[in-house]
Amino acid sequence: MFEFGRELKRLFGGETFAPHKDGLTGGDAALMELLTLKMLGDEAKAADVAAGRVGEKDRAARELSAAALWREVARRSGDAVALRRAAATAESAAARFETEKRAEGWARARVEQARSALLGAELFGDEGLNAAAEVAFESAAKSTSLAGVLAAAGLATVAARRVLAQGDAAAVRAAAAAFDAPIAALDAAARREGAFKVAAAETRAARADLLAAAGQRLHDASLVRAAIAELEAAAARLQSTYEPLTWSRIEAQRAGCGVVLGDLLGDVGMIADAIGAMADGLEDQPRDHSPLDWARGQAALALALQTLGEAGLSEQAFEKAVTGFDRAAMVLKHAPGLALRAVVASNRAVCLARCAELTGDLTILDAAEMAFKAELAAAPHRRDPVAWALLQVHLGRLYEARLEITGRDRGERAAAATAFDAALDVFADEGLRSLADVAAQGLKRLRALPVA
Repeated sequence: MFEFGRELKRLFGGETFAPHKDGLTGGDAALMELLTLKMLGDEAKAADVAAGRVGEKDRAARELSAAALWREVARRSGDAVALRRAAATAESAAARFETEKRAEGWARARVEQARSALLGAELFGDEGLNAAAEVAFESAAKSTSLAGVLAAAGLATVAARRVLAQGDAAAVRAAAAAFDAPIAALDAAARREGAFKVAAAETRAARADLLAAAGQRLHDASLVRAAIAELEAAAARLQSTYEPLTWSRIEAQRAGCGVVLGDLLGDVGMIADAIGAMADGLEDQPRDHSPLDWARGQAALALALQTLGEAGLSEQAFEKAVTGFDRAAMVLKHAPGLALRAVVASNRAVCLARCAELTGDLTILDAAEMAFKAELAAAPHRRDPVAWALLQVHLGRLYEARLEITGRDRGERAAAATAFDAALDVFADEGLRSLADVAAQGLKRLRALPVA
């Protein structure tokens, strides 16, 4: 699927590549997908130069294109500096469009600002950025052009993220229905202009995210099946040659939904088939094209193997999951603020603990404990209490596992209780009932655990 991009790299890569002075992509998301991360970064710099050139007649449009490029750089790398640059450039473009009284350009720039904020919330777990995105989308939603459609899709995504945390099945389905009109409009626009194919597919993927995550939380297989159908519809409108990144993201997401559905149905064969599809897709994905997508794919595969391990109590599956998390961590270590890094670190330690439980090897538990404590000491969790509390739950589970294996209490019961209590307080403050129940169940198990 990345053959076209590899050919571009061969022709323009390395020392011979010199981006066009005005940029090659013009902010077209599909064209961006064909460039490697390095080439994309060079394009973004060239677009900045073009926007600042003396005598440039349409500086606002140039800035808008540059903002889209910097946002894609951030999306592929997790670079907070690139994301801030995208947001600042989009803000400057909006101000210029407003001064020039160009309403359509202003609306597109506001959408670009909002998309940067939405990406920041996804990458770094900052809920305040979701609120900022909502404000910007609302201001652009009044536009009667395609900018208004993109804004409506963005508002549906923000609402979906809000509903996902606590909404019941009816609220989830209502939130999913809010995507209907934007998707229909984007599909129609994509038939006239191919540049909108990616936006339409990404909007379908956002709805599928809502359905799958809610289905997993609510143990509702019908929601997960609806997510799979949504992703199949998105993939059918893409070409892997020309939209390789979006296509691979959709396929990985669809395989992940297969894992979730298999877990809900207790179908180990379905989980294994989904893992096979996911692994096949990752084989063709070059790491340098989009390092963060590559790391996200490795983490998703590891999570799927972890699910398979839990379903079949397979030590081998847990060991392979640890290897997958290690691969993802190779990329994520350069971006410590990413929310994905906490997911990878905590689940890696959980897999180590499960291996220890199945084998009785306490040295594995020692390694897991060190990994948890190192992650708890990292700065990102100081501004993310929920992630911190999740790590406390996992640390408590590790102490609990040691008690179960040894049958002797050398302070592990008290340490586990402290960890579960701390997590329970945070989950209660945040109104996360399901997670609070996980911590409460940990305390209940501790009280019932017979040890010397």
